[in-house]
Amino acid sequence: MLAAARQSAIIAEVQRERIVRVADLAQMLGVSLMTVRRDIDALDAAGALEKIHGGAKLPGGASTHEPGFELKATQLLEEKEAIAHEAAAQVREGMAVGLSAGTTTWALARLLSAGPRITVVTNSMRIADVFHQGSAQSAVILTGGERTPSDALVGPLATSALKQLHLDVLFLGVHGVDPDAGFTTPNVLEAETDRAFVAAARRVVVLADHTKWGTFGISTIAGLEEADELISDEGLPGEARRILSERVGRLRLARAGAPAGAPAGAPAASTKA
Repeated sequence: MLAAARQSAIIAEVQRERIVRVADLAQMLGVSLMTVRRDIDALDAAGALEKIHGGAKLPGGASTHEPGFELKATQLLEEKEAIAHEAAAQVREGMAVGLSAGTTTWALARLLSAGPRITVVTNSMRIADVFHQGSAQSAVILTGGERTPSDALVGPLATSALKQLHLDVLFLGVHGVDPDAGFTTPNVLEAETDRAFVAAARRVVVLADHTKWGTFGISTIAGLEEADELISDEGLPGEARRILSERVGRLRLARAGAPAGAPAGAPAASTKA
């Protein structure tokens, strides 16, 4: 297949799926991963699509587009696992722990399900299932609500339930992190529910891999200053590290493949003076 034909097929697939993986494109086109990456580089340079880690998406990214859980669960697995390990190290016996919906918080749930006895409050059916299947020790409180494409339960029922609770720590998954918009989501009702989560927590820890930087959804959950800590990975750009170090309580960078709590290289973590 000629390059022009391949690239037309890639554009058509991105327009249909909005986000695609290099591996899936290579299988679809019957070519190598390197060939697909070169095509994506060329299309990115031409503005026809936007290159992301492991794939491509529609240029610019619609602020109301919400990728499904299954797609997000296949992306950045090592980074999410490293972030989850850093977060899990902060959980102690007897804590009331909030876990918002998301694939990184889901990775954290898998670790915590085999950990100390805690009370988990979540608006994610997938996270609740992890604890029901993997641990008889921890209690799970699942909010009601309307289900979103990312498998979050949102809306008035979820928000009302959260307003009655008090959490030691909230681990918050987000769609995007932006210097001006803060922590965002493409779902207005999910933003409202997540704001109730934030209000219920004594401490807020945001879990966001490096691809969330510069991405924003239509609705703001919280400003950067409202996070007591943000855990990301070493792919986070230098400018993002500088801004976040100044504005969140603490920035922690997890190294994929490193033990929990291991130094991630300068600046692995920074704290406001």
